[in-house]
Amino acid sequence: MGSESDPVAGPFDGAELPATGSDRGAEPASSEDPTVLLLMDADRDRELLAEALGDRYRVRTATEPSALDREFDCCLLDTVAFDAVADALASRRDRADPAFLPFALLVGEGSTGPPTDRAWERVDDVIELPVARRALVTRVSNLIERRTTSLRLGRTVADLRLTERAMDEAPVGITLARATDGDDNPLVYVNEEFEALTGYGEEKLGEDCRFLQGPDSSDETRAEIRTGIDEERSVDVDVLNYRANEQKFWNRLQIEPLRNEAGETTHFVGFQTDITERKIRERRLEVMARVLNHNLRNKMNLITGYTDLLRDDPDGESRRRALDVISETAADLTGIAEAVQTVDETVSAPTLDAPIDLRDELVELRNQIHSRYPDAEVTLSLPGDGPIEVTVVGLPVAVAEAVENAVKHNDDPSPSVEVRVERPSEAWIAIEVDDDGPGIPDHETQVLEAGETSLTHADRLGIWLMYWVVAKAGGEFDIDTGEDGTTVRLAIPAHP
Repeated sequence: MGSESDPVAGPFDGAELPATGSDRGAEPASSEDPTVLLLMDADRDRELLAEALGDRYRVRTATEPSALDREFDCCLLDTVAFDAVADALASRRDRADPAFLPFALLVGEGSTGPPTDRAWERVDDVIELPVARRALVTRVSNLIERRTTSLRLGRTVADLRLTERAMDEAPVGITLARATDGDDNPLVYVNEEFEALTGYGEEKLGEDCRFLQGPDSSDETRAEIRTGIDEERSVDVDVLNYRANEQKFWNRLQIEPLRNEAGETTHFVGFQTDITERKIRERRLEVMARVLNHNLRNKMNLITGYTDLLRDDPDGESRRRALDVISETAADLTGIAEAVQTVDETVSAPTLDAPIDLRDELVELRNQIHSRYPDAEVTLSLPGDGPIEVTVVGLPVAVAEAVENAVKHNDDPSPSVEVRVERPSEAWIAIEVDDDGPGIPDHETQVLEAGETSLTHADRLGIWLMYWVVAKAGGEFDIDTGEDGTTVRLAIPAHP
């Protein structure tokens, strides 16, 4: 091995490296150590280089250009090998991209002239021999350190990209907001599903996510969210939110604080899921249970009571009265069953495959009402002359419920109903059904907000049907009723 006293010619000049400190002396390379490829002739120089670098790195030796296909962390080439593989170095680097893969050219004393530009364009270092062993190891170590750093950075970048991709492709909305000392927590990230769910994207970065809240968002729920954030704890609520197009939707919002190594909250991650369908289904089951329980119990009591009366063999008039009540009650029960079935089929219907023309549907509705109620007058006020295309599930049924109930519950011999349709914007449809009937009792309209109570008519399930159709589409539903009549209003996105 070459040293100041070594008479054998070799690649080194100067003193041997001491076996102390960071050079690790004669400690053998582990299986996790970087690999150095010596692509050069099998001679004394290669043996000495392998010995010098073997204490720190795994060393592989080769003479054939095909060795470049192997895995390594740094390649040292002599001039013969360089001439053979110079044109292949660029493609080998490309295969390693984005990680840095270093090459160094060893130029011996016998070489003619200094390293050429052609060499520097292809390699990362040119080492002239002889060279001090410490200098050689240092220069190789610098190259490998650059590669190690690039690999570490590449893994970090790859992990970040993988994480972001996973978040972008997650089936729920994901937001990341910065923790602050104030009331606002500005967004720093929103994923693709959040944009699909809400209509808001990167233009909202820097704003607090409360822009999703609106007039009908519960104050109690807002306070619960704010308190959870202020106390830096988990939040799990169902909140009524608004999309960018003002469409309502029920959002299952889950918020978790993210803390650094010191335990300080730096961000809040939010998960948003559209649960509108679930909320409507839960409310529908609750209402149906109460309606059926109340009506079935009362009407079955009537049937049982009058059946007992018949058993006592009353006079003819009492028998006729008992049979009339039983018949009417049975018809009422049949009507309730049919109303429940209509609600279930309408609200549970799948998304429409293609738009329907609301204009055609309303003209057909007017004709049907006229056939069933010849003395009733139904007038239509529609915008323009062209089709009114909508994809709102159950909308024709909801409007039909409003019109038919207005006619049936009007004692006037010639009831009048007007259906008005307007387009407040390209995206929204506004429908009003206006009648001149006696009005709907307050307790039958207030149940939409206060909760279900007993209904005087099974037909009033139609109020719930209209409400659920509008709620499913994310619109607004309102009833204005009085002595002069009732106006039912439905405002909905044309294509929810």
